[in-house]
Amino acid sequence: MADFDFDALVVGAGAVGLACGYALTRRGLTVAVLEQDVAIGQGVSSRNSEVIHGGLYYPTGSLKARLCVQGRRMLYPFLEARGVAFDRCGKLVVANGDDELARLEPILAQAKTNDVEGMERLSRRQALALEPDLACDGALISPQSGVFDSHGYMLALQGEIEAGGGAVVISTPFEGAQALPGGGWRVHAGGAEPVALNVRLLVSAPGLSAQDVAGRIEGLAPAAIPKGHYGKGRYFRLQGKAPFARLIYPPPIPGALGTHYRRDLGGQAVFGPDLVFVDELDYSVEPDAAAGFYAYVRKFWPGLPDDSLSPDYAGIRPKLHGPGEPHPDFRIDGPEAHGLEGLVALFGIESPGLTSSLAIGEEVAGRLGLGPGAG
Repeated sequence: MADFDFDALVVGAGAVGLACGYALTRRGLTVAVLEQDVAIGQGVSSRNSEVIHGGLYYPTGSLKARLCVQGRRMLYPFLEARGVAFDRCGKLVVANGDDELARLEPILAQAKTNDVEGMERLSRRQALALEPDLACDGALISPQSGVFDSHGYMLALQGEIEAGGGAVVISTPFEGAQALPGGGWRVHAGGAEPVALNVRLLVSAPGLSAQDVAGRIEGLAPAAIPKGHYGKGRYFRLQGKAPFARLIYPPPIPGALGTHYRRDLGGQAVFGPDLVFVDELDYSVEPDAAAGFYAYVRKFWPGLPDDSLSPDYAGIRPKLHGPGEPHPDFRIDGPEAHGLEGLVALFGIESPGLTSSLAIGEEVAGRLGLGPGAG
């Protein structure tokens, strides 16, 4: 039996990777988290809406439905206990016209099936009483939705891992892993000081690099690695006073939740993301994309002034579907899926991955055969 440098190693120090490390730390394991970038959370986790999702839309029995609701219920107490900023502002799903109004009832039914608390149908008058500048014929309210400081959250997770005797190591790319005789993994890491570590358990949670990392794990069959796609989402910021206190969402579009409104923790209004499939990691925000944003936003906020939107930032989502293809579930593949003991590989952890992250960590621990954690 090999001597282990750490009980477990997690590839990727975004929100999901850190949450996996935290879940393992809670079980008394020493954990190393490897991050190829110069800081934690520089990929998907820092280029999103920072929304805490209610769990309304996801199909019955899916990982997304279960882990989003479970993760949200875990997230608010975690943030509050550690002084991480959040605003449980609530969310309105707004509908205009008969076609959109007809879509509200199935969303409400799915939300109730998913055990989302507090969901209600609102008339036009009730919605406008909450947000007078809205234009809508009806709405749903999700009072458990909100926004939060995702970087503060990741710093808190890092602190928990380090307090448990673990390490979060930046600028250290994962280069490969081989199974050890008798159990465990030999992991090779690069960077300025390359190192090889023996660990008992290995978790691959690197977001956009999931397919590349999985391909460097010896014994993981190519057929076990799903094809990945890049879904780019652009955001525009409003120059002026934020018009709404709550999150405002139209009904979802194929493959995404649609361009929505949020008031960030600094009080500014941001719209996005849209969805454009791209072939490479391109984070530019083309100013001419604003025209589509004006048209889309004015469906629910006709008062959006001309020339008030400025390009803000873009994110890339690690999707498991291409344009026009069905929107699949998260992939959390443990030994039952690929046959390799002590390994869990995650794929396609996009929205609602941030909200779900604490629950994803618990799911990963379970796939590794570990019991409940402390606390």
